Amino acid sequence: MAAQPEETAQTSGLKHPKAGDKHMSAAGMKGNQGGPELPCLSDCTLWKECFYGKVQQRSLSLQETKVKAIRAQKAKEEKVKKREPCDELCREWFSSEKESLDARTYLLDKLLPTLIPGVEKLLVEAERKNVLAPAKEPAKFDPITFLGEYLMRHHPQYDTSTKPGPYPRGLKAVTEELEREIPDTASERLARMKSEAKTKRKEREQAEHVKCQQKEMRQAALATQFKEWTADVSGRIPVALIQSALKSFLDACASTPIDARKAHEGKLEITDTWGKKVNADEFIEYVHSYTEDFPDDMFQEFLKHLSLCAVDFQEAIRRDTHRQMFTDLFLHCDHGQVGVLDRPKILGLLEQFYERSSVCARRRFCNPKEWPILELQEVGLEDLWAGLEDQEGYEEPGESLVSSQAEISEREVLAPKPAGDPRQSSDGTSTGVGEGLLEQMDVSETETGGIPEEENQAAEDAPAAEAAKEPARTESFTRQHSDTFGQQTSPGTALQDEEHLQEQGEGPALSDGQGSLAASSQERVEPWSGTAHVRSSHRHSDLLTFDLSFRHRSHEERIPEDWGCKGRFPGLCPAMADIQSRRAPRVGSAFDASCLNLPRFVQLMETFLGEGVALPAVKSLVGFIGEEYRQTEEEKEKQVEKALHISRLTRRKLLLEALFEQWDINASGFLDMKEVEAALNMFKEGMEKEAVRKAKDHFCSRYPQLGRVGKLSPKAFQTFLELVASEVTGDEDDIIDNIVEFFTSTVERSHMEFLQSLARRRWLHNIQQAAETSGARVGPVYDAVLKAILRDAEAHGDSKKISAYIALLEENQLSPERGQTLLRYVTCTTDDAPYVLNQILYRDMKGVSFAAVEEEKPIHVPRVQLHGNIHFWNHDRPAEERRGSFLVLPLHDAHWRVFGTLGLDTLRDQREKTIFLTHEISFYQGVSHAFSKAYHHVRALGSVLQMALTALDWLYHKVPSIHTVSTYLVEPGNDQTRDYALRRMITTDSIGQKEIHTSPVLLLRKEDFFRHYLFKCTDCSEVILTSVCGEQHIAVPLRDLSGRALGLFDISIGHHQTLPPREQKDLQRMLKMAQATCSEILKMPSEETKATLVLEAEHGNLRHAGILFHRFMLQDLRECIQKLNAESLAEIKSCEDPPALVHNIMKAVLLLLHPEWEGTEKTENWNQCILQFDDSLIQEMYCFDPTAASVHVQAELVRACVSGVPQAAVWPRGSIAAWLLDHWLHTCLCLAQLAESMRSNTAHPQHCPQQCVPLDHQLLA
Repeated sequence: MAAQPEETAQTSGLKHPKAGDKHMSAAGMKGNQGGPELPCLSDCTLWKECFYGKVQQRSLSLQETKVKAIRAQKAKEEKVKKREPCDELCREWFSSEKESLDARTYLLDKLLPTLIPGVEKLLVEAERKNVLAPAKEPAKFDPITFLGEYLMRHHPQYDTSTKPGPYPRGLKAVTEELEREIPDTASERLARMKSEAKTKRKEREQAEHVKCQQKEMRQAALATQFKEWTADVSGRIPVALIQSALKSFLDACASTPIDARKAHEGKLEITDTWGKKVNADEFIEYVHSYTEDFPDDMFQEFLKHLSLCAVDFQEAIRRDTHRQMFTDLFLHCDHGQVGVLDRPKILGLLEQFYERSSVCARRRFCNPKEWPILELQEVGLEDLWAGLEDQEGYEEPGESLVSSQAEISEREVLAPKPAGDPRQSSDGTSTGVGEGLLEQMDVSETETGGIPEEENQAAEDAPAAEAAKEPARTESFTRQHSDTFGQQTSPGTALQDEEHLQEQGEGPALSDGQGSLAASSQERVEPWSGTAHVRSSHRHSDLLTFDLSFRHRSHEERIPEDWGCKGRFPGLCPAMADIQSRRAPRVGSAFDASCLNLPRFVQLMETFLGEGVALPAVKSLVGFIGEEYRQTEEEKEKQVEKALHISRLTRRKLLLEALFEQWDINASGFLDMKEVEAALNMFKEGMEKEAVRKAKDHFCSRYPQLGRVGKLSPKAFQTFLELVASEVTGDEDDIIDNIVEFFTSTVERSHMEFLQSLARRRWLHNIQQAAETSGARVGPVYDAVLKAILRDAEAHGDSKKISAYIALLEENQLSPERGQTLLRYVTCTTDDAPYVLNQILYRDMKGVSFAAVEEEKPIHVPRVQLHGNIHFWNHDRPAEERRGSFLVLPLHDAHWRVFGTLGLDTLRDQREKTIFLTHEISFYQGVSHAFSKAYHHVRALGSVLQMALTALDWLYHKVPSIHTVSTYLVEPGNDQTRDYALRRMITTDSIGQKEIHTSPVLLLRKEDFFRHYLFKCTDCSEVILTSVCGEQHIAVPLRDLSGRALGLFDISIGHHQTLPPREQKDLQRMLKMAQATCSEILKMPSEETKATLVLEAEHGNLRHAGILFHRFMLQDLRECIQKLNAESLAEIKSCEDPPALVHNIMKAVLLLLHPEWEGTEKTENWNQCILQFDDSLIQEMYCFDPTAASVHVQAELVRACVSGVPQAAVWPRGSIAAWLLDHWLHTCLCLAQLAESMRSNTAHPQHCPQQCVPLDHQLLA
């Protein structure tokens, strides 16, 4: 029988359409074939609607009725069982004996349920007829016939009306149990399934019970954990803070698998605002939902992490108070409101404050004469490479702090100021407050929070005496300071009040003479209401200085109204606005040795104070700087003039860039110098031709490459116009404005041309953005280039079908007889990949690409079928279809050297007119220029990472106390806040094992509160010392040529408060060399700088970043070794029996320079060995180049002399001379090894084709 429609649908697993879905198009029916749903038929088949509307409902109703009947029957049977229990005698049939199991089962199932009632009836009938009575005559009763009749009448197949008694029901139950014991039967399988289901149910219930207990325990632990956090007055904490703690835990927990880490991170929905808060119950529920799958040990680690995060947050609140004070101090000292303070003057004041502080306070403060207050470039070679005599007595500051405080029996005060101190005002009133401040407050006592009662009373009496001593100074400073902050700060910049300080026991409140900031703090609002001691009616939810640097730079992203561009240059304003929108926001503040802006000043104050300094010490510093910072009128005028000059330069740069883009309508990236010169000759009706000629001569002498090619980039265009303006009599800014006004009236563009140029520049901007966000990978740049070409062809190229490919120029090491260079195709459009990708074009092959390379000009072949010298990679295409246009453009670097080609053709476009037009060729030139910049930017980032690997290798051999090091690159962000992101590229563990992340982790400011120190380091471009989750971290920026952070090192030293002096010096050396190498790498693609070549290994086309790092190390060591004289070597020469280590170092140096002296008296005999170290040998060491091809370094021989000796042993046993020789020796060996590796790779090239993922774009190739 055929299956019914309902059965067919259910057996096939298909879903029926809804009853109301009556109509479906033919295309929909066709597209639905093979899908999981049945197609709906046409309107003629009304039976479908009838079936789903009536028959199906009736079937479901009948099914429900039958289910109810079955349930009623089961309930009735249960009642019967309760009323008449089963006979227990039936259990005698149940046995575990296997031999008779089948027979007993058969008897109980087929025979006994009918036979036993029949025998029972037989016995009853026999008793009724007295058949068994012996005295009477036997009745006519045949038991066999009776039993047979009964069995026939009550056959189970035909008679179901008889209600079974207790015994048959018992037999039925026993039969069911026996059937479960028979293997491979349905009953046995069903019984086993039920047993397994029951066992699993019990296990599940038990697991649920354990899980509930675990949940209760964990919730109790989280409730305890919530109390450790600093909540606001309503008992709530921000969700963003919890999310940051959760997110940072997975990175801190190294044992977490990557898949599990991604799964847990996927649960987090990051909140970028602190407005959303949770109370204790919501905190427990939120955190538990995230951690419910954590194992017990992992959850315990998470609790520890949360506790550390709570401590860090409390420290952040305290630091926020300090930062507000420093912000107010900056605004107070910035009298001219120019936004900067004098850095040398601030450093001088910090030195004075440091020198006048107590001995214990100096242990907390950072010495202003040392790193990181001073830059490594500002530290002299003698200080950086000098020996450390006091390192044997080194101990952790935290361990010695208590003992050092016990040694101070009396309060240490500042030394009295000499009578002739120049820091006095003209009226004789002293302007210094450091003496009075630190006489009133002992920093060493306030740092620990314990102040004796007699000293506390003295401190309370001191402010009155100080106020009486200097009333004029106190009143003027308080009045000026209060007025300044009342105008320049918001109500949210607040400090903890004096009452709170007294409750915490941190010392007495300062008087007005000790700092007007403290006096004005009572009138301002608290930044965070997390501390229970603070009482205030108005509260804020955010830390007020959390994004100080980000807010500080926001004013740079708009065009000031006072520039006057809208009135004089209305046609350039849209272009200027577009340039501002395309330009990525500046990453942080650029380092400037002469001045400090607000973020850098605040960070400098924090670095100087260090960790754990109490608020009174901060107030002392604020009061001291506020009183002592003085500027003359001349200095103020210079600052204002400098600020105005910077503003004018910024306006000029933006104005000339907009003019350049208006002129370069096709976005080629260059202007023709002759065209610009001809336009300038028309300026002022030709009266300034001589000035234009002089400016051109000066420009060509400064930039000979640009003068040779006759091209002007945007920067060169600005320089050329500035040179012209400098030759014309008058104010340079006015002349520039007149030239721009003249050009805007001469070069007019239509609205359509402007829109076309705007779209093209956006596509070119995407290429550069891909390079900046690629994580030093060139693949995204290739994709962005191909996308720009394909989009322009569709929008402005009459929808041409274009094939595009990029080939890079390489030295021909594979087949030198075929030419010195070759072109290797590294990327192409999708359909060209089987024919073009990773192919090699030699010079002896057909093609015009090498002609474009040699002529350094684009070559356009309008009809390839007529040319005869075109190489076709796709040999499957018939000769008659090889029609179209071909364009090849050379790729130039910043010095106008060709490093590859960009090729385009229209062979797949079968239309008649497929020739590239002039505006298209110009745009493709712009694409090649944008690709060149992006490509070299990626290569520079790769070199920086390579340098970082070399520097980390060097560091881990010198500084064993380092725990981990993470290397980050700074990238522009893509979110609406236009904030940047940090991409973690390299992670190094405690033993020096490096992990280069293939999928780098991206850190965002809004998601990583507990890594905010990394963003502060990037914002200020300064070194950050901080404690995070119980570990001490040192964040060091790698600056670009403008002084802004390009990347950074996050160095963790574990639970050490600071590094030992020797390791601290080694770390400083590594960081100095890393920064110098980074700057040299970034200078390579610059068109204005020429590389400095010191070693022979640097003269190749590729400069190895590792060689650059060791080269800078070698240069410093050369300078130090050159200063060695007879006195420096006297200590070594005076030793008749020197330490074996010193002898081995000097022996290794001699063998490095003269390997032929092996085994001679000059190296083996100490007296002869020391005689070799004279001025000539020192000069030979200074000029020694370990990378030269003529130098044969026997590395194994040299290493055998110093192998197995720890570097730390050189410090205490040898002199500074031996120590410098040891460093010079190891640096030379590293350079020799790298040079040998480079020569080996050149002799035996092993090219690894770059992995390129072609675009998924349906394009004919």
